[in-house]
Amino acid sequence: MTRAVFLDLSSLDLGDLDLTPLRQAFDELQVHAASEPGQVGERLRGAQVAIVNKVRLDAATLAACPELKLVLVSATGTNNVDLAAAAARGVTVCNCQGYGTASVAQHTLALLLALATRLDDYQQAVRQGRWQRASQFCLLDYPIVELDGKVLGLLGHGELGSAVARLAEAFGMRVLLGQLPGRPPREGRLPLDELLPQVDALTLHCPLTEQTRNLIDARRLAQMKPGAFLINAARGGLVDEQALADALRRGHLGGAATDVLSEEPPTRGNPLLAADIPRLLVTPHSAWGSREARQRIVGQLAENATAYFAGAPRRVVAG
Repeated sequence: MTRAVFLDLSSLDLGDLDLTPLRQAFDELQVHAASEPGQVGERLRGAQVAIVNKVRLDAATLAACPELKLVLVSATGTNNVDLAAAAARGVTVCNCQGYGTASVAQHTLALLLALATRLDDYQQAVRQGRWQRASQFCLLDYPIVELDGKVLGLLGHGELGSAVARLAEAFGMRVLLGQLPGRPPREGRLPLDELLPQVDALTLHCPLTEQTRNLIDARRLAQMKPGAFLINAARGGLVDEQALADALRRGHLGGAATDVLSEEPPTRGNPLLAADIPRLLVTPHSAWGSREARQRIVGQLAENATAYFAGAPRRVVAG
């Protein structure tokens, strides 16, 4: 009999998902909306499968769960699981991949369009009654930028970056690809010092590593064109947040938007949450969260479990 425990379902399911595929993958599935660190060991006692999103499974927790054979991560990132400890104990760890491509890609373009069209500024103008008091039929206080003919720089050209490139090209943008540090040079990838001065907008779609941490710092922000846009829907640590806040206050950039911060949730504050930063949009790590994307995660979790028990594990990151 296979017993599985989902330790933090509420981070995935808002009550709008069909969990039938996941329930059918196990003899028993126990579900918890959330789990505090002190509850994890007890809840996993006797379980062969742990399903987690952000709950931490460290070496001590894994050692306390000798019957555990499989960890299913309901996300791509696996930094909450001690992969080395799992592998040492013969525990297989599988993640989910590519589930949010459409959702994150459209969110990225939505942020870029909002900046280019000054959507937030015009909405505020209407709410404040300024259009109602205008002397003519339209209000054009904020310069609008057409994306057609502009250059988009992409850092990270995997599945997600490729999807963003296709959407940008549909708006008439020309796409240039940047070379990520720590990776072998590739044809068609421009070094950052060459890429940044050319782009009208830069979007980030690369992982956070020691080579990419604070990749966009004060020096590289200064290399961007005056009036350029920066969009980050990848990881907060890719951007030096204080440097970005300073660049926006100076008016060097045309605007920036981020769906991610270096600490989430930002309970201890963040330089990008200051009220005086102009031309900045912040969304709460919501780009991935369409119902369709979250339902794909349920499907992939079920696939990963079924494949593991069939002896052909999928999306394995450890074990």
